[in-house]
Amino acid sequence: MTEETMTIREMCDAFQVTPRTLRFYEAKELLFPIREGQKRLFTRSDRARLKLILRGKRFGFSLEEIRQLLDLYNMGDAQLTQLSRTFDVAQDRLRDMEEQRDELNKAIEDLKEQMKWGEKMIDSLRLQKKAAE
Repeated sequence: MTEETMTIREMCDAFQVTPRTLRFYEAKELLFPIREGQKRLFTRSDRARLKLILRGKRFGFSLEEIRQLLDLYNMGDAQLTQLSRTFDVAQDRLRDMEEQRDELNKAIEDLKEQMKWGEKMIDSLRLQKKAAE
């Protein structure tokens, strides 16, 4: 291995992913390692792309969205198109995440209320049982 390339094992160790994950991203045309027989060598570009793929996944972007955004890198406009489109997708994703958070917060509050009611019912039934004994 040189400083410029990493083996699949080194990539797995560096990014906490499995070899299967790297092969999957390669099959989905998200990564393009150098092939030497069965051996895969990942370049700095592959490492940068993997970092962006993992970040995109963490933010809930689909693999297709990530692939399309990565494909915009070489548009020849100093990444303006790529960054603009990424910003638009991120705004949409943030809006979705905030809606999900709000719905989850509402569900949490509803569950807490139901649990308070349930706790009161349990206490009441225990008192009735003791009184009957």
